[in-house]
Amino acid sequence: MKSVSAEQPAKSGERIENGDKDKKKKRRASRRSKNTSGCVIEDIHVESSDGGTSGSKAKNCTRSDLDNPNELTRASNVAFNSMPYSSGSPLVPSVEVSKQLLSKSCPDPRDCEQSSRMDGDLFQEVECVSQRKIFSSHWSLDAVNEALEKGEVYKALFRVNAHNRNEAYCKIDGVPTDILINGNVGQNRAVEGDIVAIKLDPLSLWPKMKGFVTENVAKPEETNSPPEKDEHISHLERGEIYAQQSQCLVVGQGAENSISRNSLPLLDSCSSSEQKGNGTVVEKLCAILSSFPNKRPTGQVVAVVEKSLVRDSIVGLLDVKRWIRYNDGNARTSKSPSSLSDDCYVQLMPADPRFTKLIVPFHVLPGSIRARLESMDPTLEAELVAAQIVDWSEGSQFPLAQITHMFGRGSELEPQINAILYQNSVCDSEFSHDSLASLPRAPWEVPEKEVQRRKDLRDLCVFTIDPSTATDLDDALSVQCLPGGFLRVGVHIADVSYFVLPDTALDTEAQFRSTSVYMLRRKIPMLPPSLSDNVGSLNPGVDRLAFSIFLDLNREGDVTDRWIGRTVIQSCCKLSYDHAQDIIDGKHDVAANSWPALHGPFEWSDVVRSIKQLSEVSTNLRQKRFRNGALQLENSKPSFLFDEHGVPYDFVLYPTKASNHLVEEFMLLANMTAAEVISRAYPDSALLRRHPEPNLRKLKEFEGFCLKHGMELDGSSSGRFHESLEKITETLKDDAVFVDILNNYAMKPMQSASYFCTGNLKDNVPEWGHYALAVPLYTHFTSPLRRYPDIVVHRAVAAALEAEECFLKQKQISSLEEVRSCFTGVHFDKDAVESMEGKEALSVAGLKHGVPSTERVSEIAAYCNERKLASRRVKDACDKLYTWCVLKRKKVFPCEARVMNLGPMFMTIYISKLGIERRIYYDRIEGLCADWLEATSTLILDKIEFKRGGRGYYLKPLKEVAYLVSPSDICNAMSVTDTTERREEVAPAVFPLTVQVFSTIPVALHAVGGDDGPLDIGARLYMTSYYR
Repeated sequence: MKSVSAEQPAKSGERIENGDKDKKKKRRASRRSKNTSGCVIEDIHVESSDGGTSGSKAKNCTRSDLDNPNELTRASNVAFNSMPYSSGSPLVPSVEVSKQLLSKSCPDPRDCEQSSRMDGDLFQEVECVSQRKIFSSHWSLDAVNEALEKGEVYKALFRVNAHNRNEAYCKIDGVPTDILINGNVGQNRAVEGDIVAIKLDPLSLWPKMKGFVTENVAKPEETNSPPEKDEHISHLERGEIYAQQSQCLVVGQGAENSISRNSLPLLDSCSSSEQKGNGTVVEKLCAILSSFPNKRPTGQVVAVVEKSLVRDSIVGLLDVKRWIRYNDGNARTSKSPSSLSDDCYVQLMPADPRFTKLIVPFHVLPGSIRARLESMDPTLEAELVAAQIVDWSEGSQFPLAQITHMFGRGSELEPQINAILYQNSVCDSEFSHDSLASLPRAPWEVPEKEVQRRKDLRDLCVFTIDPSTATDLDDALSVQCLPGGFLRVGVHIADVSYFVLPDTALDTEAQFRSTSVYMLRRKIPMLPPSLSDNVGSLNPGVDRLAFSIFLDLNREGDVTDRWIGRTVIQSCCKLSYDHAQDIIDGKHDVAANSWPALHGPFEWSDVVRSIKQLSEVSTNLRQKRFRNGALQLENSKPSFLFDEHGVPYDFVLYPTKASNHLVEEFMLLANMTAAEVISRAYPDSALLRRHPEPNLRKLKEFEGFCLKHGMELDGSSSGRFHESLEKITETLKDDAVFVDILNNYAMKPMQSASYFCTGNLKDNVPEWGHYALAVPLYTHFTSPLRRYPDIVVHRAVAAALEAEECFLKQKQISSLEEVRSCFTGVHFDKDAVESMEGKEALSVAGLKHGVPSTERVSEIAAYCNERKLASRRVKDACDKLYTWCVLKRKKVFPCEARVMNLGPMFMTIYISKLGIERRIYYDRIEGLCADWLEATSTLILDKIEFKRGGRGYYLKPLKEVAYLVSPSDICNAMSVTDTTERREEVAPAVFPLTVQVFSTIPVALHAVGGDDGPLDIGARLYMTSYYR
């Protein structure tokens, strides 16, 4: 049996056969692959057991059911039905139906090859489908569970490097280093967000770790230099598998006589059958990593345990240009386009670079798209579409998909926003009739019976401080002076749980949405606006229901006493952060500052005095928090300016103000108080929020980065981390950009905070803590109008309060304060809570107020974690979209950038104006010489006039890396600009350009994509030259 060596890879689209005829086909395919501008498929080395090809000829499938011209509706019309836990979309077939629909949709490529209608430029990528086994078979669920129990495999979340799709990373719980999954074959059809089972490679196959110090500050996710010759096994760059010890590494079950990575012993020291249980295996793996800190562990996917929801919502553009080239071939051979539906495909290029391209069979395309393709409509390529993966077999290089939605032109704002929402499964549909039916009608007044049940605080000076555009006002503040210099601060939170009762239609929909999604000019609320912006919002001048926490504070900021209860309040005014900042800064002119209306029996002097007192207290609380070990990392972010049509046209930096910190400190204090109360009352089912310690490896890399550049960083605790960062910042106070870069680096080791159920970590209480806040208990309580977890916490607090009253009656205790000390007060009586009477009172109250079980809280926590991440992705994507729109309007935006990473192939730059990172690649550029001086980590870029390379040596044009302007253009531009704009002008650099890490260089930003590709923000060197 013959095998294909790693040094002689078979080109994709070629069959491993002998004969002159096949050699000619190979040469033709090779010429086509060199002339095409499409994506190159990584080399695959496979062979069937009998020396031939595997797979059988597939049958054609029936036509898609999506021929109705109305089948493609707006995402907002179907979003609710297409979400997780929904009843299913009426427009999109189920996964099972889709698999049946497309299971035999791929014809035998040999038939395609013999057909004169098939253009190799379009279809060579699917040549391998159904002929060869490219990927290993996925293990069965039983095999995975058995291997997990033995410690032979690990279950992990699959994440793909956005800069290099061939690199993916898996995080194993308890292991400080991510596992590298390199190459398409090793990833074995897993996609971003999948839960996978991975098997580790032998230690001898692990490549060197790429770190800050050893690799000239290059990111570990992608090497900035060619593979080192002395490495035992390379980084498996671009999916290539190199020969080791004269043995060919072949992937696939067809290579029985060859050595595969699967057949080598994988970490025998930590996967022995004697070591049962994942905990012991993880400890042994950590010991190996500690012994070889310069090694990057690698592995391969053996099964997809849980498929990611993003498989059903991949957004991208159809490659219509290839289709037109293919159709032109039909015209030359006089073939009728009507026969195209039998065996043809069109490619979909995802907008997210982490996803591979998709193959969509022509005959399952919606009728409207088929018609436009048959008429060769070139505008179709500008249409943004969504697709779902329906099948990815072992013999297919790319997944098969079907189109589910069309959004509109990719260069327009609204289609892009709708695509972002659809891609992240954000529900943008109207609230159901059943949800709205349970809400009171406006105008609404607090029932007198409810006033009698609560503490009446309508005579207290209460006010809100929010962004000027906010409509959902969750929180309000008050302050009172007490004898002895004490202050009583009141934190008043909208009592949303009064309106959103457990297990109602409104509760179900609020849980399903989980969080409000904010996009600067648009908000997708978690609750109906009639509740979130009206009857539930703490609007000024009207009575509102609230949960109030009163905290008695001494001069040092210590809480000496507290009271928690349900209240009725009336806010006297709605202040913006700017209003509060004016008061802090001593600007008290009401008319000059356009202050809002004042309600109730209060004067502006009452509000001013309260703001000043709260500002002083919050400053003390903030300083005390940092002394106790808290960590704060802040980066400047741009704010956008919009025209009358809602289109962004410019950006400005919005600094954080003292008024922001004022509100933040009291919200943190209220959240910590609520966490303490519910974790004591319901230790098995409290919904808390934890923040784990940073990734140890990345933290060490950051420490090494600081040490290399003369900065001392102590990452032993959050407090020391913050303290050392403050010292470094103080020394760099004149370089705000570098401080931003430092904070940007400091954020990389940080892990995400997440909700969890205390019952799941009952035996590991130290893991409940919040690293950044340096507190043992924390939750979300202060934003119930826009976060569902806050409503769950409110119900638990309400149950604890009612249990106290029940306990009081049973014990016949008349002192309210004595009861408070047992359940919700500062002094906690554990014996009272654990007594028979206490347990019974808490159980009855929990059932009444809908406190969920441990299992239910765990489900809520997991779902809310996913929705919160999706909301963050939407915000980040919209920020990028708005930036793209501004740059598109400006065409070219010169600005200064700071070099963060540098190497022989690319540099990473930080643009402080926008708070973003970008890469500039300068290898293989026509007319540019890039000299990398390893000894001094210096890059010299210069223009050259002669051409490099020969036949088949492709070079990118100089304009892709540099935006060249002539001196005359600069002079003309300066003559027409005013003095203010001229001061902000960025001067272009001149060749030769010498660059080092942290150099400041001029760059030109521009908008990329839209109608002809995915949106992106491009960065080029901003250079001047006498030659253009």
